[in-house]
Amino acid sequence: MSAADAFYVTTPIYYVNDKPHIGHAYTTISCDVLARFMRLDGKRVMFLTGTDEHGQKVAKSAELKGVDPQAFTDEVSERFRELTGLLNVSNDDFIRTTEPRHREACQALWKTLVDKGEIYLGSYAGWYSVRDEAFYQESELVNGKAPTGAEVEWVEEPSYFFRLSAWGEKLLAHYERNPDAIQPVGRRNEVLSFIRSGLNDLSVSRTTFSWGVPVPGDPAHVMYVWIDALTNYLTAIGYPDTSDERFKTFWPTVHHTVGKDIVRFHAVYWPAFLMAAGLTPPRRVFAHGWWTIEGEKMSKSLGNTVDPHDLVSTYGLDQTRYFLLREVPFGNDGDFSRQAMIGRINNDLANDFGNLVQRVLSMVTKNCAGKVPSPGVDAAMLAQEPLIAEAHNLISRVRPLVTAQAYNKALEEIWATVGAANRYIDREAPWTLRKTDPDAMNRVLYILMETIRHLAIVVQPFLPTSAARILDFLKVDAADRSFTALGTKHALLPGREIGAPQPIFPRIDTTAKTEG
Repeated sequence: MSAADAFYVTTPIYYVNDKPHIGHAYTTISCDVLARFMRLDGKRVMFLTGTDEHGQKVAKSAELKGVDPQAFTDEVSERFRELTGLLNVSNDDFIRTTEPRHREACQALWKTLVDKGEIYLGSYAGWYSVRDEAFYQESELVNGKAPTGAEVEWVEEPSYFFRLSAWGEKLLAHYERNPDAIQPVGRRNEVLSFIRSGLNDLSVSRTTFSWGVPVPGDPAHVMYVWIDALTNYLTAIGYPDTSDERFKTFWPTVHHTVGKDIVRFHAVYWPAFLMAAGLTPPRRVFAHGWWTIEGEKMSKSLGNTVDPHDLVSTYGLDQTRYFLLREVPFGNDGDFSRQAMIGRINNDLANDFGNLVQRVLSMVTKNCAGKVPSPGVDAAMLAQEPLIAEAHNLISRVRPLVTAQAYNKALEEIWATVGAANRYIDREAPWTLRKTDPDAMNRVLYILMETIRHLAIVVQPFLPTSAARILDFLKVDAADRSFTALGTKHALLPGREIGAPQPIFPRIDTTAKTEG
């Protein structure tokens, strides 16, 4: 398979100094939706997530717990691996930066940069934030702290440097040629402004701690966490073997999704490393926003972090997936409130979509002997029905939005068709037609069933478990659930028996106190 038929999507690798929270879930679910969509659309997908396990912050966290850094990372990394199962995430690989394959890839990239004259030995003196694992210029400090609010300390030590200063114009030229390579536009503008302000050579090694990938030929140094961490995207597809089929197929298609706090590392440092090593920069870096909790900044000190396990156990998995991607435009900051989540579940999922499925399939069970009714017209005539035409057109409206990672807009389009189907059933009133015109009732119910089939297929990336249940009710074969099954060719066959419908999205009782 060529790169034209492939798609490579990555989450950032998550730092193992704490347990997973809603922000990690948000990023991972968004990438899972993109990966699932592309698979259903015929792409060969590589979906990568994992954990970032080196650096001074991890070493200090392990020391505070009185354990070896490897034992510490083994324990915390497993929590992130478990998160993928909790969230029903379809990742193809889970990478850890402590793995031998990753050390090999990092050291190979380092040697390539040295051989090309892009790394040199010098000394560093400046402000460093352990929490951010980042160096800051004096001009970037705000009231003596990093722009993120983290404490900084003055560091002086020998260091290897990457010649970042030589790559400013080349980066600007790359982004001029590829205007969509950084999204959303606001993040792109920030990155371009940072590059235009002038780039300084980047410190890429440390000597004050040893928990990291050793610098080849100089083990007194370990690689700076960002050159180490970023290389994971190459490691997982076979680098340093650039003849590996996975590398040749997937690297030209890579799409990174990251939080807005690390866009500089992914859109300035990372493409510069890659171009300096003779590799192509990422196809796209999408930097999403942050979540506040009930209007407050999320923090451990306030005790208001949201555990994904609590969300799933309280509200349901697909309900959690839906809320996180429907509530705010991907790229903007958003506020998590339990009232808003309950509103989405009860209104969008239970009332609109769930009730549509329940009403239609219950009527078929009761009035059509539990079998798909005959529409009474041929496929060409049926395709002229406005609701069927809208259902057939749904994927063409959703595809560009998911591709652009405009998940909330994609869900709005899907729910527009849900709304059209609900208006149709109310207008046509098949419960009345049952007595006055049974053939018309059959046609109306068939049109609604076909619309539900299309909705269930298209919504699979967002609501995989719930969509599968709906398709199971309709007895749609597993082979007929990709996007190629949309349209008339794989339409429901009249006379086929359906399953007994069950409620898909239970309403949340707003009179009872919810736990979370």
